[in-house]
Amino acid sequence: MARSSICFAECPKKTGLPREVVKWLQTLDLAFYPKNVRRDFSSGYLVAQIFSHYYPRDFSLHSYDRGTSLSAKQWNWSQIEWSLEKRNLYLKKEAIDGTIHCKPGAAELLVLEVYTILTKGRVSDVEGPEPDFTDEEYQNLLPSLARSTASKAIKNNLTATELKAAPDISTNQRKAENILRRHHEHKAAERILNPELWSSPAWSRASVSFKEIKVRQPAKHSLVNY
Repeated sequence: MARSSICFAECPKKTGLPREVVKWLQTLDLAFYPKNVRRDFSSGYLVAQIFSHYYPRDFSLHSYDRGTSLSAKQWNWSQIEWSLEKRNLYLKKEAIDGTIHCKPGAAELLVLEVYTILTKGRVSDVEGPEPDFTDEEYQNLLPSLARSTASKAIKNNLTATELKAAPDISTNQRKAENILRRHHEHKAAERILNPELWSSPAWSRASVSFKEIKVRQPAKHSLVNY
């Protein structure tokens, strides 16, 4: 079977949580402490364990899978959503999906939601707009010449688990096109702000057009667990 033409992004490295949330997590006697927020909360098991401290009858941990496969994640999160719904509690669907697929900022936002629901507390040192679960913030920290190309932007922001979870080619094609559209919008803004850079030979390469995007579903046997 032919390999996919896209090299999919792995879970980003660890990121931080507000101090009061970290202290709260340390009081819960979790099965393991989340050293890598995006990876360790992705399966949903730790989230179920957190809720079990507050609602032990609704969150029986033997019903949850400690695995890291996509199917294990989907099972765990469906159980969490079902148990929360019985108490008229809800987590943002976008945050759940982003957490499953290790999207930048998704797990952090979800943990803050859980913290707010369970403690009724407010996090004081969270500022700025709600994350969009892309690598845009990281890209903005880089010099213009070091930022992702159009094809790399797609690879960074469309994960293998997303493609496997929603195996509809047209849906994933639209996701890729949206990523590419945003990439071109940022490049257009850069062109206005730094016109001298665009006269450099480094920018003379042809850009990727929508018609060139071909999103192929990954072969099942080639996927690694996230």
